[in-house]
Amino acid sequence: MYESSPRGALEYGCSTSLESETASKASTSESGGQQDSRATKNWRGFLSMLKKRPHVRFQTFPSLRSVAKLTRRKSKRIVEGMVPALDTPVPIDGEICCFKSSWKNFTLSELQAATNNFSHENLIGEGGYAEVYRGELEDGQLVAVKRLNRGTQEDMTDDFLSELGIMVHVDHPNVAKLIGYVVDGGMHIVLELSPHGSLASMLYGPREKLDWGIRYKVALGTAEGILYLHEGCQRRIIHKDIKASNILLAEDFEPQISDFGLAKWLPDQWTHHVVSNFEGTFGYLPPEYFMHGVVDEKTDVYAHGVLLLELITGRKALDGSQQSLVMWAKPLLSKNNIKDLVDPCLADSYDSEQMSRMILTASLCIHHSSTHRPKMSQVVKILKGEDSALKVVKQCQQPRLRRAYSGSCLMQKSITQPSV
Repeated sequence: MYESSPRGALEYGCSTSLESETASKASTSESGGQQDSRATKNWRGFLSMLKKRPHVRFQTFPSLRSVAKLTRRKSKRIVEGMVPALDTPVPIDGEICCFKSSWKNFTLSELQAATNNFSHENLIGEGGYAEVYRGELEDGQLVAVKRLNRGTQEDMTDDFLSELGIMVHVDHPNVAKLIGYVVDGGMHIVLELSPHGSLASMLYGPREKLDWGIRYKVALGTAEGILYLHEGCQRRIIHKDIKASNILLAEDFEPQISDFGLAKWLPDQWTHHVVSNFEGTFGYLPPEYFMHGVVDEKTDVYAHGVLLLELITGRKALDGSQQSLVMWAKPLLSKNNIKDLVDPCLADSYDSEQMSRMILTASLCIHHSSTHRPKMSQVVKILKGEDSALKVVKQCQQPRLRRAYSGSCLMQKSITQPSV
């Protein structure tokens, strides 16, 4: 069994076989104790450089291939030289992750001023390992500041570096933009934020409810963002924490996936990860995760299905009594009871074809068997109403849904491409 990576792990050896890579490193590396000591020293040196030179533009980030494994509550096994010596230039090639030159190394005082000293009034998100605050920089730019504040210092350092290692590889309109970080005085990550905040704050907050056009735009944009992570990046990324509070809304309500603290690299030769420690958000996790600890692309597909149900119904993934939205919705889905399923706030103000496609997609995504869930590329096709959508539904092997979809959407003379 392959050992899973930590949250946001930089997985070992994606371009060659794990066995040969491990054997090679085992024959040339130092003993575990010496290796751990030197690795820890290197990481501390790397962070010290960040702290002492707040405006430096770093040229390199540790190579993905050089990370043997980083597991929580265990000693790191990091190959010597993973972190470049502070006085030694390192060539940048395909296996070196480059720090983006646009990222700023903020000071803690700058973030304290931006968030009113991390006041509770500015708290917009909270998870098992971090808190997220709304802030405004001196130049007026709105930001979301993620502060890692739980676990040991070693745990937080691992999480911080791992998340940066993920973010440096992503660039997509539906993925949140990281603009900076802080390491002196705590581990902080700074993201762009619009006045709209997160999907959760708009969907469940006191403000005016989202109209159908925005909900559909969020559904499709989030799907395209997840598809990018699964198939468009240099290495497959499983986000593992898709939820309403992790979807930021840009000025034009374009959704942006944020918070890669639980994300995992999935090497090409692996079909899945098996995790031993529970990580994630109740209400969004699929059955196979609870039963076997399995994490793969279908983990995100299931969570996206729950997100679609939230957009359709206006209900939270878990309500105040901890009732699952999935369990509440499945009987209505099986009876095609759209009237009781749709958010009362929408009344009849929605596009019926788009609603049918979204309900169908949600039904497919939350299937209890991961093999019957569609890929994200297929999810996008169904949501867009592409001509190949019926074939996708057939592949998911749900005759009842296939009949319903065929009758409501595909038997028309043509399918108009939905406007976003």
